[in-house]
Amino acid sequence: MAEKLSYREEIDFKRTVQIREICRELPQACGDFLRSIAVTSRTLTRLAYAIDLRTFFFFLHEERLFFSRKPVILLTDEDLTQLTQADLTAYTEYLSYYFKDPESSLPNKVIMNHELSIKRKLCSIRSFYDYLFKNKRIASNVTELVPLPKIHEKPIIRLSRDEMIHILSQAQSGESLTKSQQKYQKITAKRDYALLLLFLGTGIRVSECVGINLEDVDFENNAFLVTRKGGNQVVLYFPPEVAEAMADYLAEREQIEPLPGHENAFFLSLQRRRISQRAVQNLVKKYASVAIPLKPKISPHKLRSTYATNLYQETGDIYLVADVLGHTSVDTTRKHYADMSDARRRMAAEHVHLPGDPAFDQNKSE
Repeated sequence: MAEKLSYREEIDFKRTVQIREICRELPQACGDFLRSIAVTSRTLTRLAYAIDLRTFFFFLHEERLFFSRKPVILLTDEDLTQLTQADLTAYTEYLSYYFKDPESSLPNKVIMNHELSIKRKLCSIRSFYDYLFKNKRIASNVTELVPLPKIHEKPIIRLSRDEMIHILSQAQSGESLTKSQQKYQKITAKRDYALLLLFLGTGIRVSECVGINLEDVDFENNAFLVTRKGGNQVVLYFPPEVAEAMADYLAEREQIEPLPGHENAFFLSLQRRRISQRAVQNLVKKYASVAIPLKPKISPHKLRSTYATNLYQETGDIYLVADVLGHTSVDTTRKHYADMSDARRRMAAEHVHLPGDPAFDQNKSE
């Protein structure tokens, strides 16, 4: 009998199947490229590459005359050398607004990409052509001639203390939700409250959260085992408030009979399955929309940034924050805690005194 897959292994298996299905639609070179990075990259990374390559070749086949002459799957390395700078420039413009592949399940869905998404998709094509060039399958890499979009930094949204109180209160009471939402909220209140507190109290990723199993949680030490992005496992600790909320939910969870294959999942959906990342994202958005209407785009990642900000402000130790968040680079961590330049600008306003300010008159007399 085959050994039962862990949650992480099951996710990797499904992604691998998706990658192989996509590769069947693409030139052979795409499959060769994805297999070449299998050892050094995660399945999620390779799946993103595969999706980006599919979008690229769909564009070439539908929008560029040379590549419309034969099916995409039959394109050879020689055909790929015919890509021009003009093709790539047109693709960059195309990415800002296009319709999903008409053969997909959502043929009329409009895709709109902003700077960061466009840059990532172009980087995928660069990596693909760089692979072909380094392996001497093409004579030159034309993708290097097309500049990547300039990324304009956006302020990272975080929750204030009052906003955290509001969103947690809504998870407990659901008083501002619609009647339809309240019907389900009464059933999931303890679970939702525990989930929100877990994000705010530990800063874990949503993928790490849904992967928690019953045996991963140690209430004696207020600790739990987390599987990080690369598959490494670490022990994290949660504060007493989180422990109490999780224990309350667990008592309720023990009365539920999970569906086969989901017995070990700590957080369950209403369908008695391991809760999905999308479901967690939706519940965070649901409570945030009524608790913090001026910040409607709150996500689990923004709760993670809130945790990182609070931890840094309390400790001043950026390396501790990086370690707890699972970042390999402190530079990545800096994007999560409160922007110090903002704090310094506030300080500047407090130290400049104008006429009419008692401090100004005092300084002048001195």
